[in-house]
Amino acid sequence: MLIPLPSAVAGADVDTGLGAAAGRRPDLPVDRVRPLTLDEGRCLQVLHVGSYDDEAPALARLHHELMPAHGLTWNGRHHEIYLGDPRRVAPDRLRTVLRQPVRPAG
Repeated sequence: MLIPLPSAVAGADVDTGLGAAAGRRPDLPVDRVRPLTLDEGRCLQVLHVGSYDDEAPALARLHHELMPAHGLTWNGRHHEIYLGDPRRVAPDRLRTVLRQPVRPAG
């Protein structure tokens, strides 16, 4: 899972937050959390509205229609940006950005 961090967040801030989370919830695997910088380059993306379980048709359209139509191919694994909290938003109203790094085909 990726969570965007503002540029003002420093490594010490991340460490402080992880320490606080570990103190409140020792069962969480905070040792697996780390900052990551993505340099994904050119991407195609689509907005999916609905349950996470219903993303497959949107991904299929992205991969099998949009990429070939624009002469593009894969340039890394797709990833998702979650714009809603599934604990607070009904599944049919969840919004997810599906992103696929791409490069010219051929």
